[in-house]
Amino acid sequence: MDFRHHIYGIGVPALAPVAGPEEVGFKAYNLWRMGQAGLPVPPAFVIGTRVCQQYWRDPEGVRAWLKAELPAYMDRLGEASGLAYGSERRPLLVSVRSGAAVSMPGMMDTVLNLGLNESTLNGLLRMTGNPRLAWDAYRRLIRSYAEVVGKVASPVLERTEQLVLASLKLARLADMDYAGHRLLAHETLRMLDSSKQNLPYKPLTQLEHAILAVLDSWQSERAIAYRQAHGIADDLGTAVTVQRMVFGNAGGTSGSGVGFTRDPASGENRLYLDFLFDAQGEDVVSGRREASDAERLSRVLPELGRQLQNLAELLEREFDDTQEFEFTVQDGVLFLLQTRNAKRTPWAALRIAVEQVEAGLVEPKEALCRLEGIDLKHLERRRLADDVPVPLALATPAAMGVACGHIACNSDSAVAMAQTGKPVILVREEFSTEDFLGIAAAEGVLVTRGSRTAHAAVVARQMGKVCLVGCHQLEMKGDKHSLLLGGKRLREGDLITLDADGGRVFSGEVRYVVEKPTAYLEQVAQWKNGNKKKSGKGKKKTKSR
Repeated sequence: MDFRHHIYGIGVPALAPVAGPEEVGFKAYNLWRMGQAGLPVPPAFVIGTRVCQQYWRDPEGVRAWLKAELPAYMDRLGEASGLAYGSERRPLLVSVRSGAAVSMPGMMDTVLNLGLNESTLNGLLRMTGNPRLAWDAYRRLIRSYAEVVGKVASPVLERTEQLVLASLKLARLADMDYAGHRLLAHETLRMLDSSKQNLPYKPLTQLEHAILAVLDSWQSERAIAYRQAHGIADDLGTAVTVQRMVFGNAGGTSGSGVGFTRDPASGENRLYLDFLFDAQGEDVVSGRREASDAERLSRVLPELGRQLQNLAELLEREFDDTQEFEFTVQDGVLFLLQTRNAKRTPWAALRIAVEQVEAGLVEPKEALCRLEGIDLKHLERRRLADDVPVPLALATPAAMGVACGHIACNSDSAVAMAQTGKPVILVREEFSTEDFLGIAAAEGVLVTRGSRTAHAAVVARQMGKVCLVGCHQLEMKGDKHSLLLGGKRLREGDLITLDADGGRVFSGEVRYVVEKPTAYLEQVAQWKNGNKKKSGKGKKKTKSR
């Protein structure tokens, strides 16, 4: 089958301009729109959703087409980038990302830094003069390729990482110099040799396998579960975006972040930002690290801080809705990698709809459409009463409200416990979208590591779950069914309370009050009656429970 008419360019003049989101997915469509608006977007080409649909009917045919045609498309991307894929002098590195016509955050796969081998790595070293960047990118590629393409379990790879860290007497990968990253890359390759899941030497083979793995991830267990939970059709398929890499791990004036143009938990009109210096985007969204450098970003790079604030306003005007955007800063220069309509709590959805109508950004009719599916009549949130005990631990809020439930130390336990009718709190060292079923079953989530904008936190927040991340006083025990929380030993089944407004964790059940967004609901009622008059916020009605 000839797929030439289903390959689209973003900043690549030799390719067809992007079609609608049904053809390229919303991720690529919004990248194209940002580029059209003059925003800094790295060049890319997009393999359309129809290729994915055909892949499930004729996988061998798609594989053969990919092998034959991919070199030509990489040449065109290289021309647009001023680099060359597989070059030993000026190597082009690329990411491969999924993107359906309906947002499914973190449910499908991504592979970064494709195109590196020992030869092109030397080219990257000469081109950048940055050995830590080159070896960090290479060891990241080895790990992500092993996980996504080779299906090597994360604990197997983490075991190698921990052994190397122990040999270097270091606590974190972020503390390693270039020699440490080089050692870890070689040790991981040596470990993978025995599993026959090693990284191919040829850059084009790496890329072919990564694209096929992203197409395969449309039928992954977590993606299927997410589609079922959200009523998304199985036959839509995913597009695949192949994009020039930019490097947030290039040093002290580089980094990666995720921003929301408004607070996705409360709906407050303020920039909600997570950022990590000297990091790639996967560090922020994977749930493995805390992205706590947002305040330092404005101090170290004040002009960039102002640029991000202005960007938030521009994105809302361009897309007529609250946006979640991913970005990379390389040597102080901003690049945008994604924007999409932000996942938000039902409470935030209501507040944002009312305030955007009042600001003239949307009409009441459109605001009402955005509130469809939300049970406004029963919309409420919990907050703790004033007379609360001393908390066991503190954490970073990634949602809002209060949740009380019985501890479950993994997703299977959470699902089993919820099936008996018990309220559940899922407690994890780190969590990812692999925990989707456990998150769905729980009232709330408590995590040792992770950021507010990690994909799993975004999913939990959209589902109305109370979510706390970065709880440093939480230590999971080796038996996998008990933990230490603020020095207190707790076991699976014990009762705890999460307060996502104050970032506190309590033993047992703590008294709370219930608030309803009365003023906002009154405004919506006026829209439904055809009355577009503005109203003040008023006071929220409360009742004790």
